[in-house]
Amino acid sequence: MKNSLSITLKKTIEYSVAFLRWLLLGIAVGLVCGLVGTAFSKSVEFVTELRGSNPWLILLLPIGGLVSVGIYKLCKVTDVGTNQVLKSVRGDSKVPTLLLPAVFLGSVITHLFGGSAGREGAALQLGGSLSALLSKTFRLDEKSQHILTMCGMGAVFSALFGTPLGACIFVIEVISVGQICSAAFFPCIISSVTAYSVANILGVAPERFYIENIPGLNIETMLKVLIIAIAGALVSMLFCSCLHYAEKIMRKYLKNDFLRIAVGGAVVVLLTILVGSDDYNGGGIHVINRIISENQVNYEAFLLKILFTAITVAAGYKGGEIIPTMFIGASMGATVALLIGMSPAFGAAVGIASLFCGVTNCPLGTIILCIELFGANGAIFFALAAITSFLLSGKASLYSEQLFLFSKLNEEKNEIT
Repeated sequence: MKNSLSITLKKTIEYSVAFLRWLLLGIAVGLVCGLVGTAFSKSVEFVTELRGSNPWLILLLPIGGLVSVGIYKLCKVTDVGTNQVLKSVRGDSKVPTLLLPAVFLGSVITHLFGGSAGREGAALQLGGSLSALLSKTFRLDEKSQHILTMCGMGAVFSALFGTPLGACIFVIEVISVGQICSAAFFPCIISSVTAYSVANILGVAPERFYIENIPGLNIETMLKVLIIAIAGALVSMLFCSCLHYAEKIMRKYLKNDFLRIAVGGAVVVLLTILVGSDDYNGGGIHVINRIISENQVNYEAFLLKILFTAITVAAGYKGGEIIPTMFIGASMGATVALLIGMSPAFGAAVGIASLFCGVTNCPLGTIILCIELFGANGAIFFALAAITSFLLSGKASLYSEQLFLFSKLNEEKNEIT
């Protein structure tokens, strides 16, 4: 009896110490990442508005690209990106501290001159770099460093998008498909909520889209959602294939980093002139808002955004693919919705759910993120779209270092080579 009580007391103390330790570490990471995330968000917002009032800045995209490559080479982080952050969580590599200023400045340059990229890649990399620096400061062991890296990733993501719960689940889920680190839940939610609170206090408005007249739950609506989800899975595979193929081709024929980004930038400039619109420059949040609030849909928009984004990312411009993914999902979903007799705004939300999950393979994170973005009324539809796309998109992924530990078809464990 005494031995049992002793063990219980020991375990209680152990869990209490872990609780306090991760509470303090989570708050510390959230505070730092919230401040950096706020600075990054306001910088991107400022340069995007600047480009909007000075459309000629798009002509300087190739020059901006050269500056971006120069910064990365100066910081000695060439070819370091989100994939290395994912690997660092598994202990396969380290995130260099100088990635922080490089990805911050590189992403701001991309948005200033109109490259088709978002903020997610920068958020994950900023968070990974900051948490690596904090891990050294706190002298954490290797396993704790991995958890703190996830905390940093989720914290900056949360600060930028205003989705603390979705960010928390997403970064835990995205590392390895089929396996979740449950030990990271508590510190990640603490860091995400803290960063969100800091950003909110400092004036970063959370991304929110308001969908009117969400249909009732019936067989007809479910079938229409399934149609959009299937289309989303196909477009997910197309998008990922275009990204990886474009990068392979550009690296093969344009081996010099400076030449590759200058040529890629020039192509984006030419495409912008040919299209006659700046809708495909930058992330495209304004286009998503337009689709949802005004039901304005261009049938070809999702294909053009894939083209613009594939060239931008393959050329070496920094930023991320998640906001472009949402753009593609919204425009694709709204287009299909019009064809099958559904509200374009609701179709856009379902399309975002299917595209986001199709390219990230994070069904739980997608469902929660969509609830935070669109509200809970459409939760069952977002879940259906996300899970359907998750199954049908196979091993398509934005991140080549994302591990598929378990099959999507059964409980078999995949062989990792």
